[in-house]
Amino acid sequence: MLRRFQLNDGRIEETSQAGAPILLYIRPSDEEKRFLIDELKLDEHTLASALDPDELSRIEFEPEHIALIYKRPKTYTADDYLHFRVSSVGLFLFKDRLIMLANDDVTPFDGKVFARTAALPDVLLKLLYRSIYHFLEHLKIINRISEELESKINKAMENRYLINLFTLEKSLVYYLNAITSNGMLIEKIRHNAAKIGLGGEALELIDDIIIENAQCLKQAEIYSNILTGLMDARGTIVGNNLNVLMKTLTMITLAIMVPTFVVSAFSMNVRIPLSKLPYAFWIILGLATVASLGFVFLGKIKKW
Repeated sequence: MLRRFQLNDGRIEETSQAGAPILLYIRPSDEEKRFLIDELKLDEHTLASALDPDELSRIEFEPEHIALIYKRPKTYTADDYLHFRVSSVGLFLFKDRLIMLANDDVTPFDGKVFARTAALPDVLLKLLYRSIYHFLEHLKIINRISEELESKINKAMENRYLINLFTLEKSLVYYLNAITSNGMLIEKIRHNAAKIGLGGEALELIDDIIIENAQCLKQAEIYSNILTGLMDARGTIVGNNLNVLMKTLTMITLAIMVPTFVVSAFSMNVRIPLSKLPYAFWIILGLATVASLGFVFLGKIKKW
């Protein structure tokens, strides 16, 4: 699918004009890939890498354009079931156009960061900036979900919530790898700013992006370390809750067995005391009640 955008008074607006300077290809078809390779001279390997979610961030300088691949969080859906994934995005910067390749539906130019965008290199930098905020938004969601799971684990007696935490921890590992990869890419852009054609304001923006990415990486590391360090403790809590439940069930079973034994002793088919007394039933019932109360009292003394 192809979407076209243009720069209009510092804003990025979608358009239907064929000569739009910004082209966004979402899951490009074979025909569109062929057009990009044959007509625009994009490298076939680089194009395939831009759609590979496992590809690392990198930048390559071609004779007529600059090829750049960076990482962004994949849009989360209910079908992912707490698995936050990472996708790759390809950017191909020409003198008069910017081509963007993505493997999932994205709304790349939302947010205040794209206000006052004057040139195509600025679009490239602000896409990287927006990716950092996207990671931060997902990290907040992951932290909120983990806190909810922690409160449930305190009462849980099954491994379901632990598995959910493990899924979040796995997602954070992928996020750490993606954010680190983006950080290396931004550093390369900083070192090759003159070659890309970035001026003074763009350099200041790159410095801000480097700082924001470092803070994002630090936050992801903190969340990952917290989840990793407390997984064993949470597993112990689940096991302890199960032991408490088994202890409670055992006490209930014993409390039922004591009066059952008393009643069974007086119901055997042999001659027993009290068999001729008119109040034998109530006497036996009273003995069973006393035995139960005695067991409860003994349990409190022994702190069972």
